[in-house]
Amino acid sequence: MRRDGAANRESVLLAAEQVFGEKGAAASTEEIARRAQVSIATVFRNFPTKQDLIEATAARYLDGLTGQARHLADSISDPAEAFTTLLRTLVSVGAAKMALMDLLPPHGDDGQGLSPQVISAADTFLGTVGLALERAQTAGAARADVTVEDVSLLLRALAHVTTPGGDEAVERALRIVLDGLGVPNQLIRRAT
Repeated sequence: MRRDGAANRESVLLAAEQVFGEKGAAASTEEIARRAQVSIATVFRNFPTKQDLIEATAARYLDGLTGQARHLADSISDPAEAFTTLLRTLVSVGAAKMALMDLLPPHGDDGQGLSPQVISAADTFLGTVGLALERAQTAGAARADVTVEDVSLLLRALAHVTTPGGDEAVERALRIVLDGLGVPNQLIRRAT
């Protein structure tokens, strides 16, 4: 792919992430093209169907979250603090993530219905979260019986929360989740 073609593709994916995150299923490819400052033909040249665009955007988004998780693990030496910071980061981007993930086709536990690209990105992301959890467990900063699936379920639930209390209600719920996961109290309080 030529350099300008790769730049256009990246612009489309970035715009798609924003538009899908804001508008969900109501997002239009025309709006994505407008924000990416490319023609609609450029969008469809790179992504023949809207579903192709959704899946490529989801995979790119998950890859970005994986990169953030790895950066936190590398830059924060304390495994408990790294795990807590990771969970806070994931909750803070949760609403946009869930809006995008909700656009993916229904699938079973075997991933049927999803493209291999999305399955690979999701598996890598979950593996990275699992590694952060394992490090925290080894350091005694998370309950030994917690699984990465438990953490994923809790994060998805928090990502869907929209309450009259707004951010304060989500923060309170996150502190309760962190406490339930066995994160030391000083980290729960310090991170607020």
